[in-house]
Amino acid sequence: MSAARSAFQKAEMIRTTIVFHTKRKAAMKNEMLDALKTALEAELTGHAFYKNAAANTKDPMGKKTFARMAEEEMGHFNYLRHQYQAVLETGNYDFSKKLGKGDPAHAGNPIFSEELKARIKDSHFEVSALTIGMKLEMEAVKYYTTCADAARSPEAKQLYSRLADWERDHFVAFKRQLEMLKEEYFQANNFIPM
Repeated sequence: MSAARSAFQKAEMIRTTIVFHTKRKAAMKNEMLDALKTALEAELTGHAFYKNAAANTKDPMGKKTFARMAEEEMGHFNYLRHQYQAVLETGNYDFSKKLGKGDPAHAGNPIFSEELKARIKDSHFEVSALTIGMKLEMEAVKYYTTCADAARSPEAKQLYSRLADWERDHFVAFKRQLEMLKEEYFQANNFIPM
């Protein structure tokens, strides 16, 4: 084999390796961006839902709770938007910006005031909001858990795990409140649970 041919083969191997790694890096970047797009969409949906729930509930405590949750979802959205921009520009997350701390204590607090029970028969909106909120939050938990499992870096795994935990706290709060109201709501409206 001639020296020229050997040099050509080495150069071709190097080029193939560079092309492979470039394509792999681009594919990873696209995966990260796709995951973040889905997360952004979910957080914006949650924000709009909670903002609407705050505006439409008749319960003062429910208004405060839903408004706080709308703010939390917007905080998640802004953080994820920052991460999206970082991945777009650098191909990687920016963990120098921290995700705000969630307050798991809220999960143990009632969403609605005790006065809601007095008018439970007419609380269709509030019960529906709890049910829909539970579904939104559980979908978010599943999605963020899947992202955490697929994450390639410990920081990304931690980010998505933390978001899953926050959304799980929301789910637990909704579930607890719904369980407290469900029996009375069913009885007041002559519903027979299946």
